Amino acid sequence: MYAQKGKSPFIGTLTYQITICDTALQKFVPTRYMRIHTNDTLTRIENESDRLGIQVVIKHLQLNKSYLLLQTPFGKYAIQTDHNQSKSDSILPYTFKKKLGKKRICGLKATKTSVRHKGFQEPMIFYCVKNYSPKYLNTFENAPGLPLIYYIPTNDGLYKYELINVEKNHPAHDLFGVPSDFKRVTFDQFMEEVMKTQEIPENEGEKK
Repeated sequence: MYAQKGKSPFIGTLTYQITICDTALQKFVPTRYMRIHTNDTLTRIENESDRLGIQVVIKHLQLNKSYLLLQTPFGKYAIQTDHNQSKSDSILPYTFKKKLGKKRICGLKATKTSVRHKGFQEPMIFYCVKNYSPKYLNTFENAPGLPLIYYIPTNDGLYKYELINVEKNHPAHDLFGVPSDFKRVTFDQFMEEVMKTQEIPENEGEKK
């Protein structure tokens, strides 16, 4: 909780634009968007994915527990995760170093920060707003503030996330609930469900 001290609560919606950094791939990889709704106790992160469509994560910030909502061909699932069970001695993958320089992004004053990560060939420049905690992103626990421009390395390439819109309002309470038609499961239970769907064709083949 050390990162939360001295931070102002944010209540509203943040919208980020996601683009791939490799210019040769930009015409093949469409621009995507991520939206974060929060009332400072709960967050709902809506992230577009080419493979799985829109992925939704609902997290209780104080309890440090979340649900990943997935719609699959064999059902709707809310996969539970207790982040308190992660190892406390794990190495944080991102290291931040303050740099001189500031810029305004969507009306917010952001500070220039140099960031190192094993997925970066060289340090990347992030812009973070000190007034708000990084907890809303659920990615950078040790960041000096809420990143407004940042980069994420993936197997498909390096992606840039840039804040393009801020709405300071109270999101609808229903946004933070798990729909009744979603089955609540642990990750292990979800994988068991996946394995069952793969076994069905084999069993049908044996009957024939």
